[in-house]
Amino acid sequence: MAATRNEAGQGAAAAAIRVLSFDDNAVTPEAIAPLPERLVSGDPQQKAWNHYSDPTGQFHAGIWQGEAGAWRVFYDAHEEELCTLLEGTVRLTDSGGLQREFSAGATFVVPGGFTGIWENVTRVRKIYAIGTLHAPAPKDA
Repeated sequence: MAATRNEAGQGAAAAAIRVLSFDDNAVTPEAIAPLPERLVSGDPQQKAWNHYSDPTGQFHAGIWQGEAGAWRVFYDAHEEELCTLLEGTVRLTDSGGLQREFSAGATFVVPGGFTGIWENVTRVRKIYAIGTLHAPAPKDA
């Protein structure tokens, strides 16, 4: 779809905020690794190319790569992650023992509050989008 200005004349005001392409936004990777007390197996050294963080620090998007290995993960209650695997296979095991396996081409969400084991069966490369929602959850009606 081609970019157009809206008919209400707001196009000029919106032009100050630009769409970001990962291809046009060269970033230096950050080397990271799971904390030693969370390590389950292997040596899953990781790199993250964070291409975007919003001004509030509540949303981040980029590319992540990790070597084979497994570690314990604890997502905060309001931390949500969308992943699209570009390469490799990942196995997620929740705290109840349920396993889900995803391979290159798969897209999945890790919901807030997830705890379990993240295992890179092979080297994994993914696009990520992480949101940390600070608004309270809606009350049950």
